[in-house]
Amino acid sequence: MANALIQLHGLTKHYQMGSTIVRALDGVDLTINQGEFVSITGQSGSGKSTMMHLLGCLDRPTAGQYILDGQVVSSMLDSQLAAVRNQKIGFVFQTFNLIQRTPAIDNVSVPLFYGRRGNTRERAMRALERVSLDKRATHKPSELSGGERQRVAIARAIVNEPKIILADEPTGNLDTRTGTQIMKIFHELNASGVTVILVTHEMDVAVQAKRVIRMRDGKIVEDKPVDESVRKELLGAHANVEAAIAAAQKTAPATTSQSDKPPPPIARPVEA
Repeated sequence: MANALIQLHGLTKHYQMGSTIVRALDGVDLTINQGEFVSITGQSGSGKSTMMHLLGCLDRPTAGQYILDGQVVSSMLDSQLAAVRNQKIGFVFQTFNLIQRTPAIDNVSVPLFYGRRGNTRERAMRALERVSLDKRATHKPSELSGGERQRVAIARAIVNEPKIILADEPTGNLDTRTGTQIMKIFHELNASGVTVILVTHEMDVAVQAKRVIRMRDGKIVEDKPVDESVRKELLGAHANVEAAIAAAQKTAPATTSQSDKPPPPIARPVEA
């Protein structure tokens, strides 16, 4: 029987904006089992970023319950949430979030310092070896390519051997070839037993997971395992939506904003 690693029951997150209540997450029920590779996708405003923050214990829900690895984390104190993040979750972000003046090996060691672990350099080097970047351990981020920076970020995410990797648009700042290499690392981590949760608006990235969860207006509107037929179906539907948006933009009447208007002529002095 599959082990439920993540369980959400009626998870809700509301924000007050003036007199308006924004329902960023609206009563979500979800189970993710240990060892799954899941992508969460949706257009801007769908609730996927809010979902990522709650899954990563970076925020608390307005209502509902979040159970992570048998612990109810939705009502934990900040210090308890920090410990959960350090021990159970590895984060990978689109913008890498590396310390610019610090070598790769020290960037990877940061979670170890917060967790007060020993043998930090040895552990960090092992993590860099897993992403094939041990030979660049002493290089600073400014001396690395975008793909290499993201591999450092992945090494930092796995150095504490977390149960979950939570990746937010991890290929968003990378070219197609480098993005493919990064996705290969996620597949290898998943094959070793790590649960990978990928948050992305790019459907061609989302369908590389084994399960796709699609969100709209703070709710889950689709949740299905991915095989070749589903992959083609999702990509086709996404292409149709993109084409419709592009067509609407072409046929929309052009409007000239104040900033688009040509500047007034420069007044020149009259010669005497």
